[in-house]
Amino acid sequence: MAKKKKHKTNAMRIVEQRSVKYKEYEFPWTEEHLGTDSVSQLLGVDENRIFKTLVAIGNKTGPIVAVIPGTKALDLKKLAKVSGNKKVEMLHLRDLEDTTGYIRGGCSPIGMKKLFPTYLSDESERYEEIIVSAGQRGLQMELRPQDIVQLTKGKVADITAV
Repeated sequence: MAKKKKHKTNAMRIVEQRSVKYKEYEFPWTEEHLGTDSVSQLLGVDENRIFKTLVAIGNKTGPIVAVIPGTKALDLKKLAKVSGNKKVEMLHLRDLEDTTGYIRGGCSPIGMKKLFPTYLSDESERYEEIIVSAGQRGLQMELRPQDIVQLTKGKVADITAV
């Protein structure tokens, strides 16, 4: 019997095209288990290395991508300051797919419809590798923070709430 060919996401294709080393994690997911604690248990990894991708809207820049530890909250004032905006608010969930090409629980900082200003939490520098969404629910990828910065033309900044 032929082996089922795995679907490559846009994020995975970009990582592979740039010859960036990554590790793929696949797990069964449910709406109730999209949180960092559930994902870390399913993958058997430290929850502090799992980062979530959030999208905000700046009054000057438009969409802004923030990649922060899944255990932390985004500080909108810090994000506004580092991104050159006076005010930043979260993108409405209903606009996520149209804006990024990704859905909630499967939003990767890599491979969005456009290259938006991207900010990776400085907490990422504590780890050799971090885990982010690979572009679909139940699929994560582990790679070096500096690779994420390079692939997204992003910046490392202090953007999490205390």
